[in-house]
Amino acid sequence: MASLGLSIDEQKAVDRFRKDVVEPSMTSLVILDFWAEWCGPCKALTPMLEKVAAEYADKGVVLAKINVDEDQFIAAQFQVRSIPTVYAMFQGQPVADLTQARSESQLKTMLDQILAKLPVQPGGDPVQDIAPLIAMGEEVLEAGDGERAADIFAQIIEIAPENLAAQAGLIRALVLAGHRDEAQAVLDALDPKLAADLALAQARSALALALDAPEASELAGLRAAAEAAPADMDTQLAFANALYASGDRDAAADTLLAMVAADRAWNEGAARARLLQIFEAVGLEDPWVAAKRRRLSTVLFG
Repeated sequence: MASLGLSIDEQKAVDRFRKDVVEPSMTSLVILDFWAEWCGPCKALTPMLEKVAAEYADKGVVLAKINVDEDQFIAAQFQVRSIPTVYAMFQGQPVADLTQARSESQLKTMLDQILAKLPVQPGGDPVQDIAPLIAMGEEVLEAGDGERAADIFAQIIEIAPENLAAQAGLIRALVLAGHRDEAQAVLDALDPKLAADLALAQARSALALALDAPEASELAGLRAAAEAAPADMDTQLAFANALYASGDRDAAADTLLAMVAADRAWNEGAARARLLQIFEAVGLEDPWVAAKRRRLSTVLFG
């Protein structure tokens, strides 16, 4: 659930949702019930949900209720079109739709199936169980959804403020989403001891490239200039920066590799340095980086 650019009331709703649903769901399975005072079926369903949640409390199940009239923004985020609507939430994400479970036996059967598959920890410490959320954020980031990844990493930071993987992920996600100023603010707000840690190197490189790169709208003009002056290293470097900023990292790497091949010593090795910065921003363990590093080695050493 993206939290950038919200009104004050919407941000308050998101904060309540994080406190009442997301944080408990880090270790517990949360039954999330969307209801309203005027909803007859809701009044019949709620006592059953409360009874089953109480019986399953020692298994790590809790109940949270969202009044769709009072929290219209949250209901809209879940695309609730009718009530009652009931979801099972774990580690900040819906994992099952429980709406069709209208009897105790149906609900218990569904809960038993879910609990058998998830690492629910009754009474557990959410700080000790953030690895799955980190992995989820990285997966969403890899898929290119910077806004959603930023929200996931922000949730983790609320639980574990000094987790460097989450801080780095948030910065990279904000960069991907185009929120460069917010990313810089996150980095600037870190304790200097944390900010200097190597775990943030990838995020710092990604931010530096984003802040230094020309606007994407300049790409066509830079392409024309680069094609007209292939030997002009300054023009080629500006074009490579714009390519990377536009998301075309293959073409950016190809341009920089060609520059290294043409004059590796130009501007104190600026083309190679920028290529290495891109490698760091993408991630040194990434298969794409491994392939490009092999090409760089071939250019440098034959």
